[in-house]
Amino acid sequence: MSNHEVERASTTEGLPVSPSLGPALEAADIPAQSTLVDKRVLIICGISVLLAIAAAFIAQGLMCLINLVTNISFFGRFSVLYAPPAENHLGFWVIFIPIIGGVIVGLMARYGSRAIRGHGIPEAMEQVLLNRSRIPARITLLKPLSAAVAIGTGGPFGAEGPIIATGGALGSLLGQVLRTTAAERKTLLAAGAAAGMAATFGSPVSAVLLAVELLLFELRPRSVIPVAFASATATGVRIAFAGPSPAFSMPNLLQPHGAALASYVVLGALIGIVSVLVTRAVYAVEDAFEHLPVHWMWWPAMGSIAVGVVGYFAPRTLGVGYDNIDHILSGDFTLQAMLVLCSLKFLSWCVSLGSGTSGGTLAPLFTIGGGLGGALAAGALAVAPHLGIDVRIGALVGMAAMFTGASRALLASVIFAFETTRQPLGLLPLLGGCSAAFLISCLFMRNTIMTEKIVRRGVRVPGEYAADFLDQIQAGTAASRPVVSLPSGELLEAVRSRIAARAPGYAHQGFPVVDGDGQLEGVITRRDLLDPEQPGSRRVGELLRRPAAVAYEDSTLREAADHMVREGVGRLPVVARDEPRKVVGMLTRSDLLSAHRQRLEESDLAEQHLDVGARLRRKP
Repeated sequence: MSNHEVERASTTEGLPVSPSLGPALEAADIPAQSTLVDKRVLIICGISVLLAIAAAFIAQGLMCLINLVTNISFFGRFSVLYAPPAENHLGFWVIFIPIIGGVIVGLMARYGSRAIRGHGIPEAMEQVLLNRSRIPARITLLKPLSAAVAIGTGGPFGAEGPIIATGGALGSLLGQVLRTTAAERKTLLAAGAAAGMAATFGSPVSAVLLAVELLLFELRPRSVIPVAFASATATGVRIAFAGPSPAFSMPNLLQPHGAALASYVVLGALIGIVSVLVTRAVYAVEDAFEHLPVHWMWWPAMGSIAVGVVGYFAPRTLGVGYDNIDHILSGDFTLQAMLVLCSLKFLSWCVSLGSGTSGGTLAPLFTIGGGLGGALAAGALAVAPHLGIDVRIGALVGMAAMFTGASRALLASVIFAFETTRQPLGLLPLLGGCSAAFLISCLFMRNTIMTEKIVRRGVRVPGEYAADFLDQIQAGTAASRPVVSLPSGELLEAVRSRIAARAPGYAHQGFPVVDGDGQLEGVITRRDLLDPEQPGSRRVGELLRRPAAVAYEDSTLREAADHMVREGVGRLPVVARDEPRKVVGMLTRSDLLSAHRQRLEESDLAEQHLDVGARLRRKP
């Protein structure tokens, strides 16, 4: 590594070591110090901002396209203005509109790309985990088109799912066109997805959290910063188009207290149970379609029969239904109306999504959860008015808790409900209710509505995001001591005799080789020492093949482990930073594994440092 590279690897400005050590550093391979950000991050941030602007315009374009298909399908007019499908006057013929849309989506999936089927987010997760964040370019075009047809013809989905998927596909496409690493491509994919969500709902913070919890699987500055810039930019574009008003209008709330707060926690737990049932129902329907003796191309049309029939009896279940969420959160619906809406919306959405059409999960889950939460709150208020429950807060908690339980995106759900309503007094009930739903989901469901599909395909999805334990321990702490070094001028036969006699310290698989002054020259393996083709008259130093790869005492085990992988070695001499050729320890792969013993002990061993009983029994 050159001096320039060493300087750039430092976490501070200036050289990390004395310039006089330059020749010593040139003779040894040292691990680069990890940094929070570098110049590449600035480039990715710039690309993310441009990506967000494009994603925001795509979001506006998709909404216009959905409105166009809706107007043509239900009203027979050419317009991109919003028109609720519930206001149609087609009568019995409304049943056939979603079926026609299902046929078109099936044909697009059959002859375009099968990847357009489904939620969108699980498919993006699969590409992140298995395909180095490479999404086929055609998805960028086919996903929004298929979603516009499915939703515009009455599909009970929100536009946000396809927009998120399209933004992610666009980010992946940019990463493939440009010269980026797989990690940078994942960041661009997440930035595009977050921009899509922020452009739809004007919820920049929750969009970042959703990207972290469902796509990035990490919380590192080099990935979060570009995603945050993209989310903020997309929100700014949305404000330019739609204004600064929140996505869902909701009257101002009063501060809940005491029994009401406890009631919202219980409500969240109940919604959490329902979210588990909803998730299982969706995949049960999907499994049922898998057993049909019909080509999967026709499944979306078959699932759309349920959409049309339900839409005939309950027109409000057709389309995106954002106005339904508005009415639910405003307390405009009666108890019976909320129960009917959320039940029929669930039936329509569950069958249609299980059929493999192009649609999302966010808006339907918000509608189902909000309606059910509002209904439970209204029922509790009628039975126990002294609890002081607010039906509107119940609907808000239900909306967020349903998505929390189904996706386990706890923080994203809480902040989303706040950002889309701008009701700060709802934050405390939201946190309590969503935490309860999260707990129930973790207890009773192994996978989520986002991960079940890809887990069935053998994909291992991370469920926890913890700090790297190896990044918390220094190499000097974990290294083995004392070190048995071999003089470079020693004969092989002398070393072999000590190995054969099992002399103390000679059972290792590798040994540092030093010169007459004790300065490190390289590392030699046990295999090289015992190679029968090498005569015993040769000296140890003659067998060295390459400069030593070393680790500093203050290097982290993560840096050391990465250095082992890059150099293709199983052990590293540990040296002092001010004396880079003086060996103070030896770090092996076994030492890296042994370092995890502390982590396991912290998780498994229960400790009690304060004996409360003894203190209470002690006489004054």
